[in-house]
Amino acid sequence: MTAPRAEGFAFRVVASEGHARTAVFTTPHADVDTPTFMPVGTQGSVKGLTPDEVAATGARIVLGNTYHLWLRPGPESIAALGGLRGFSRWPHAMLTDSGGFQAFSLGSGEKSLVKVDEEGFTFRSHLDGAKHHLSPEEAVRVQGLIGADIQMQLDVCPPGESPRDVVEAAVLRTTRWARRALASPRPPRQALFGIVQGACFADLRRAHAEELAALDGPSFDGLALGGFSVGEPIPRMYETLHEVAHTLDPERPRYLMGVGTPRDLLEAIDAGVDMFDCVLPTRNARNGQALTRSGRVVIKQARYKTDATPIDPECTCPCCAGGYSRAYLRHLYLAGEMTVLRLLSVHNLHWYGELVSGARAAIRAGSWRQFKASALARLTENELR
Repeated sequence: MTAPRAEGFAFRVVASEGHARTAVFTTPHADVDTPTFMPVGTQGSVKGLTPDEVAATGARIVLGNTYHLWLRPGPESIAALGGLRGFSRWPHAMLTDSGGFQAFSLGSGEKSLVKVDEEGFTFRSHLDGAKHHLSPEEAVRVQGLIGADIQMQLDVCPPGESPRDVVEAAVLRTTRWARRALASPRPPRQALFGIVQGACFADLRRAHAEELAALDGPSFDGLALGGFSVGEPIPRMYETLHEVAHTLDPERPRYLMGVGTPRDLLEAIDAGVDMFDCVLPTRNARNGQALTRSGRVVIKQARYKTDATPIDPECTCPCCAGGYSRAYLRHLYLAGEMTVLRLLSVHNLHWYGELVSGARAAIRAGSWRQFKASALARLTENELR
């Protein structure tokens, strides 16, 4: 256990089984029970849903996208309107990423929109072509104005399957940027997480985690694992997570960035991860896919034309408990009605909330192994992978 490193923050492990653990992560605006899943609100909103609907899924922390919010409406405007919590009317905890992954994405493909050097990322906005520069210090400043409870350091995310020398260079630069981020002023009730890179080289990951945890001066309030699910084979990702995640400082929250499917969450919780985010539940909902404990339901399929059953008879979300049939949802989807996208989004986030709450209960009860095995067994060939 550890004392809070930023004002208003604390982290207390409640129970563990193997490397899996459940804890209470105290922030200025919510006590977050972990493992937890953070819905993604890219533009300051979880697409299609109100804050009350998101909170009803069990979420107590959501993620905002610094890159997009920086470009529009701008951090100064957000700060003047009460910060992202006041602006969006989300009453609980919030986390913002640094914008580094978006810069990584802009740099991929034949026509790169970004240049990276020791000072940071220089890129042109996808909105209007305006030139911007994102340094470690600017990332802290912008996130400070946005005002979420937790901000992330700027890091370098190498593409999946990069050679070791490229990954080593990314690790070294991320460490140099970590020192600069920690030295930058930020609001007193805002935490800062460091990001561990190293691709699927477990030795680089472990060494980088130790280095970030031991930096002199102000320390990170949590550590994240970045650079996963960026093109590497999924079995290699799992193998590396099981080798690395539990070695991160046990007195700080461990956050796996941008991952993933229900199977990903189960494997990562087993490896010792506390926090997750991913666009998958809401993105897949907008594509007509419902996630269930028995795999996915692709609602447009003809087999559901006269199916009177709900998406998941065991689910207590407003979509399933409300009695909306697969046949009706299929009709709405084929008719282009936005109601179905909202209903499927609520369902998918509710299912993720049930998955992590079930994991927490199982760890406390000492039945995590059985819970994981049972959940994996029910994810049949219809699962996302």
